[in-house]
Amino acid sequence: MKAVDDARAAATRKLSTPKLTRMLHAAVLHQQPPRTSPFRPKLRMLHQGGQNPPVIVIHGNSLDKIGDGYRRFLEGWFRERLALQGTPLRIEFRSAANPVCRAQSRSGFGPPTRWPAVNRMRTW
Repeated sequence: MKAVDDARAAATRKLSTPKLTRMLHAAVLHQQPPRTSPFRPKLRMLHQGGQNPPVIVIHGNSLDKIGDGYRRFLEGWFRERLALQGTPLRIEFRSAANPVCRAQSRSGFGPPTRWPAVNRMRTW
């Protein structure tokens, strides 16, 4: 019964965001994500996205280019340092959308619509 209790405790543990983010930066210093395009994926921060099973959500740029090998490395890194034995660990990657590309795609051409118009006639 001790193994069952340990697995339940690992699955329902609350993890602090600053501690997880420091662990992420240590993992990136140990081994950077592989470059698959001109830009290397940047892992910025992470937080706990859920419990039972624990979910770790990683935020950054170009995260869709991270392969399965680096995902397994991160899973092993967190599983070892957080002592998550006997429970599955899910890792989700969330990339921020590029606001310039999103705004240009709405109008179809020209500068993004969120920028103020510069060439207005001034009457003063």
